[in-house]
Amino acid sequence: MKNTARNENLRNIAIIAHVDHGKTTLVDGLFRQSGVFRENQQVSERVMDNMDLERERGITIAAKNCSVRWQGVKINIIDTPGHADFGGEVERSLAMADGAILLVDASEGPLPQTRFVLKKALDNGLPIIVIVNKIDRGDARPEEVLNEVYDLFIDLGADEHQLEFPVLYAIGREGIAQTSLEGRGENLHPVFEAILKNIPGPAYDTTAPFQMIVCDLGYSDYLGRLAIGKIINGAVKSSDQLVCIGEDGAPKALKVTKLQVYDGVQLASVDDAQAGDIAVLAGIDDVHIGDTICTKDFPQALPRITVDEPTVSMRFGINTSPLAGREGKLVQSNKIRERLLREALQNVAIRIEEAEDRDSFIVKGRGEFQMAIIIETMRREGFELTVGRPEVIYKKDAAGKISEPIERVYVDCDETFMGIVTEKLSIRKGRMVNLVNNGKGRVRIEFSVPSRGLIGYRDEFLTDTKGTGIMNSYLEGYGEYRGDFPTRFTGSIVCDRGGNAVTYALYNLEPRGILFTVPGDPVYEGMIVGEHSRENDIDVNPTKEKKLTNMRASGKDEACTLTPVKPMTLERAIHFIREDELVEITPLSIRLRKAMLSAQKRHTMRGTLKAESDK
Repeated sequence: MKNTARNENLRNIAIIAHVDHGKTTLVDGLFRQSGVFRENQQVSERVMDNMDLERERGITIAAKNCSVRWQGVKINIIDTPGHADFGGEVERSLAMADGAILLVDASEGPLPQTRFVLKKALDNGLPIIVIVNKIDRGDARPEEVLNEVYDLFIDLGADEHQLEFPVLYAIGREGIAQTSLEGRGENLHPVFEAILKNIPGPAYDTTAPFQMIVCDLGYSDYLGRLAIGKIINGAVKSSDQLVCIGEDGAPKALKVTKLQVYDGVQLASVDDAQAGDIAVLAGIDDVHIGDTICTKDFPQALPRITVDEPTVSMRFGINTSPLAGREGKLVQSNKIRERLLREALQNVAIRIEEAEDRDSFIVKGRGEFQMAIIIETMRREGFELTVGRPEVIYKKDAAGKISEPIERVYVDCDETFMGIVTEKLSIRKGRMVNLVNNGKGRVRIEFSVPSRGLIGYRDEFLTDTKGTGIMNSYLEGYGEYRGDFPTRFTGSIVCDRGGNAVTYALYNLEPRGILFTVPGDPVYEGMIVGEHSRENDIDVNPTKEKKLTNMRASGKDEACTLTPVKPMTLERAIHFIREDELVEITPLSIRLRKAMLSAQKRHTMRGTLKAESDK
């Protein structure tokens, strides 16, 4: 029989919320008010978002750990991402937590990712503290939002104990929290007090030997691979002989060079760590997320962390264009393979598979946004690669029936745009489920849409709603295949030779569609230089110069003025391409191209396919 006790000197808490509801800003405030930083210490805002991409985009991509001390109790805080594409980060973070703070915007209320992250926390049986944030907003409606939160808890099947959650109201940006809407708070002390009162210390078995579940991996230039996880039972000393139990269940001996725990945002070396703490073991080479680390004398595995299956796949390959190797240092397929395998080690939601040809790999994940982040990170590291269009992963049952991932989509837009949004989503096999008109000129519509229907639609949605629409979604599960639909109604303008684009040629191509190329850009055969206004592809020569004669008109030659070109972003490029096209990514450029560069071969193939379809 288990002899369960709790470590009352510790609290492990995850902060969960929808994107941009203020998680990371609140953690900043908790840091400052718990004395992690000195009074005069210069600290950047959103100190937990330490990746360049996180700072640029204002979102959290990877879950981070840190700790603060309050009234003699150490509080380990896990800041989690709010975007559903990084759901794997949320799942492994919650494995380390004994409770969660749910942050909800006082104006927007619970949104799809609020639902997604809350469901994960409730499934883990975690007690929740609800904080209604941003109550200083002009359009704040905290009482209504709190009712919506209760409805969401009930909808997700929360038990009676979970429904009796404490509620705080906060202005995270100003570092203020209060227990009621009357008056104005002074600091975030009510948050610390709520954590100590409502979140239990981590439970452990007093008779069990040391066991730790690996929830995250890190890397240090000085210490090598870092295994980060929660000590479930027992205590560990830096000199202990440990083993790691992987998926195969066989214990492998480990040599731990250093034992560390979180102290503020830094890691501090310690001689021993107690049950319930989040520990970092250095110097372990062969370890994966979900493994159990335990003593050599009592090798006993814990249940592994499970994450939702991937729903989207993308082909990553080497850059085979004539411009390959000019801008990037890392171009070989083995370098790309190593980098992707390293990504899969740290990201439980990613799977890597070898493709039929040796120079490309199939990467499976949660969504195209997650893929775009991986690609953007790689190009900043000096990689050159090509990627194909994101494709959803279908399932087939024994009877051969195909099912596909279906998303629940929530659209908030002006009444005037309701028609175009409904029309566009119905073309993509979307079905309207619910419509709420608040009578203030805005409507909230709920759709059930296949995941493939949303690939490339978000940019179009912003254009259709003139930037005023808000669209959010979460994966509902797999449903029956809803049939084919066109991914794009336009063709591509394809370059038919190498050289540099010139003003005269581009000026004459402008009536054909929207161009992606500016004068002076290097081009090659098979490169896509624009979007054709009709459905078919056309081959063009953007390097053609004006023929000069010795005849002159009475007026001067008219100067060719080109329409400014919108810079090609990674997400736009991934959304634009068709099945027979690729995105070429280098540290300095993003180009679109045909998978088969030769115009002659493409023409022959089209002819063969047409002849076969005519039979």
